[in-house]
Amino acid sequence: MSISSSAVLVELNISVWPASKVDRETTDAVNANASAVRDASQTKKNLFAGTSMRKDIDKFAARVRLYHNQHTLPWADKGQRLLPTKLFLEYKQTMDTHEHTFNMMCNNFYVMYPSLINDARTSLGTLFKMDDYPDIEEVKGKFGFRRSVDPIPESGDFRLDVSISDLEDIKSQYESKFNERLADAMKAPWERLHTTLTAMSEKLTDKEGDEKKRYHDSLLTNAQDLCGLLTKLNVTNDPKLEEARQELERSIVGVNIEIIKDSGYQREVLKNKVDAIINKFNW
Repeated sequence: MSISSSAVLVELNISVWPASKVDRETTDAVNANASAVRDASQTKKNLFAGTSMRKDIDKFAARVRLYHNQHTLPWADKGQRLLPTKLFLEYKQTMDTHEHTFNMMCNNFYVMYPSLINDARTSLGTLFKMDDYPDIEEVKGKFGFRRSVDPIPESGDFRLDVSISDLEDIKSQYESKFNERLADAMKAPWERLHTTLTAMSEKLTDKEGDEKKRYHDSLLTNAQDLCGLLTKLNVTNDPKLEEARQELERSIVGVNIEIIKDSGYQREVLKNKVDAIINKFNW
């Protein structure tokens, strides 16, 4: 249970208005013209076709969720994830910036909302219906950026009026579930490492008859970034994970992407090192 001092639980919920709606009249007309049954197809309209303001918010929210997932480990079904305390300051500063940017983008959208509706009259043509657009206060409720941070509960912190034997049983069940969740959480960094290694191995494999491959900086920078991140995601100080991380780090020291592009021999050397790591550990 010492993990409670090396990680916290974080939860992120970002909501973005989809701003799409099925046009029943057009749907019925399309299905009728096709001599199809009523539920054969649907015509869904983008309420803000012709502008990217709402879509830009949606894309930004997706990038924030990706950052959140990359810097945390899975924990509970309800959405909480494990954030190592070594990453807490970086995570908080980044998420503070992301929340500010999100709110600024939303505020710009709210200001432009009446103009965007007017533009939609032209963009949607006969699909436009004013009733599809709620008032601005309702729209504001469709966007949100919510996050929370909680400590990991200690197994001994049960204030229940039950017998000692029942209390011990409850603690035992909690610790069993806790250890199960922790084991599941620690599968994630192993899976990320394995995914990176196998992708590198595949990219470095020269096959007869293959078209000339393109090699990008990301072949090495992705591995470098992961090595740095794994030092912080390893909340249980798993020695095997650290060993695998160090071996990957050593394998790419001094490797230059230009050499990888030009030299089949150097690709083979790096591939052999990567494959050795894959074969050494029980994934």
